[in-house]
Amino acid sequence: MHSVIVGTAGHIDHGKTALVKALTGIDADRLEEEKRRGITIDIGFAHLELPAPSGETLRLGFVDVPGHERFVRNMLAGIGGIDLVLLVIAADESIKPQTREHFDICRLLSVRRGITVLTKSDLVDRETLDVVRLEVEDFLRGTFLDPSHTPIVPVSSLTGAGMDDLKRALVHVASEAPARDSTSPSRLPIDRVFSMKGFGTVVTGTLISGSIHKEAELEVFPKGKLVRVRGIQVHGATSDEARAGQRTALNLAAATTEELARGMSLAPPATFDASSRVDVQLSLLPSAKPLKDHARVHFHSYTSETVATVVLYGKKQVAPGETALAQLRLSASTLLLPGDRFIIRKFSPVITIGGGVVVENAPPAKVRDVPGHLEYLSALAGGSRPDALRARVMLAGARGLSIAEAIARTGWTADQLMKTASGVPEISCVNEFFVANSALEALRTKLTATLDSFHRQNPLVPGISREELRGHFPEASPEIFARSLESALKEKKIILSGDLVSLSGRGVALKDEEAESQKIIEAAFASAGLKVPALKDVLAGLKVDKARAQKIVTLLLREKVLVKISEELVFHRDSLADLRKRMAAEKMKSPKIDVARFKDLTGVTRKYAIPLLEYLDREHVTRRVGDERVIL
Repeated sequence: MHSVIVGTAGHIDHGKTALVKALTGIDADRLEEEKRRGITIDIGFAHLELPAPSGETLRLGFVDVPGHERFVRNMLAGIGGIDLVLLVIAADESIKPQTREHFDICRLLSVRRGITVLTKSDLVDRETLDVVRLEVEDFLRGTFLDPSHTPIVPVSSLTGAGMDDLKRALVHVASEAPARDSTSPSRLPIDRVFSMKGFGTVVTGTLISGSIHKEAELEVFPKGKLVRVRGIQVHGATSDEARAGQRTALNLAAATTEELARGMSLAPPATFDASSRVDVQLSLLPSAKPLKDHARVHFHSYTSETVATVVLYGKKQVAPGETALAQLRLSASTLLLPGDRFIIRKFSPVITIGGGVVVENAPPAKVRDVPGHLEYLSALAGGSRPDALRARVMLAGARGLSIAEAIARTGWTADQLMKTASGVPEISCVNEFFVANSALEALRTKLTATLDSFHRQNPLVPGISREELRGHFPEASPEIFARSLESALKEKKIILSGDLVSLSGRGVALKDEEAESQKIIEAAFASAGLKVPALKDVLAGLKVDKARAQKIVTLLLREKVLVKISEELVFHRDSLADLRKRMAAEKMKSPKIDVARFKDLTGVTRKYAIPLLEYLDREHVTRRVGDERVIL
């Protein structure tokens, strides 16, 4: 089954609602005021199934919009998710102001398909109908409804004349409409919220991407509230699943009608972020007046509406008919993704002046003077997925672009991102990150330069700790830094010894007096056995200054020539190794040893005996049991 959303457009009282009823048998005017006044005030909905030539069923969801100029904001809430439009023009009135404004809106929203319907054809004679047709053909020439390739169908909703022709045209045009992407993350802009007895809170909307299953958990944007789908209806029928391109009603648990409103959106939890700033490609209608930098406008996208400030890039104003890059600063956050179309209307008087497409939904606040930002936006606006991904990854630099962030900023799936990345040789995938190869190379170069500088400044230190080295690269994400380190290690540019990182071929470089001091320190502790001198006394007799002497001690400790067993005591490794042998021999005599016996065995005083026994406990040579130790 192929689902297609059909929107109506046209001037007030040109018969849009009557046309939908004649096609579907459903009166899309649901409000008492609409029926009383005889005009459509808010968007209404209907549905129809028709057989396609291929044998599949076409499921058409109709969104009927109000034609009165006062209700254009309601019209915009319904027109955003349509696949094709029925441009309705009454044969007895021809083209009127809202015909033009609605058609401008369709073009600005990049609607690609449609049918022109001449309603009320029973009210005019043949000659008048022909004249109106000529006027309409001239009006539509060069547009997506150019009569050279799209039908103009005269009908009468009263008599039923032309309805079969219109249904045939609908089947033809709707069959050509591409299916919406049901594999992408789901997005449902809410256009109605109400409570139904026995069910509770219900929302409706056109599912513009993805699919929604019964019992699914969804997030409400921009509020961040989590809700659960208790039930689903698609075009009025109960279903376990709604798919992209379908009119959908959801019965929600954990939400009240007071917590939800038109303009909010439903999407998978923890997938997207609401936007209060968006970078856009904006087009001004030829009939509009120039749009100045920092002008305030009414912003409409799908069902959302808010006030926005237009911050232009590289110019002071946009001329009529001109296209420009800009940042829109929204007074209320909403869920927007690159590729989303929007309409802007003049702040006062409120008339449609332009529209465009979102190219970046998470821009920094101040980028007008950032070098290369216009080129970056131009790459995003170009429409090529590889170019857009390349631009985003290049901009991310050593921080990298995580797959989760890429999904939030594009609306693509992880599989779509990976497939796109595989065709861009300039970028690599590191764990869950995309990173530019140039950024990786620059990071490796900086890595070796940082290590070289460290060795020159610290000749007595064999290397820098991995964590300290990481601190030199705040611009790099931990994953990207780790990959650069692994790469440099694989290329044998660096050496990793435990936690210490050093350049290959570089290590401790001792001067003559430092090498002599190292020998003196080692000899002092080696000759002392277990009756070691105080470290400060050994260092006091050296020729080198205190700072260098301490570094030499640190070097001996890192190389485990010396072993520090307490804050006061340092021993030579050979002396401790000999102690282990003596403890093993003592175990043959008795498996237990107390402090007095240990002192007799080693010939040391209690000052040394207690720290040495505690050291042996830590090394699992002994285990304390009361006042004794068990030799393990």
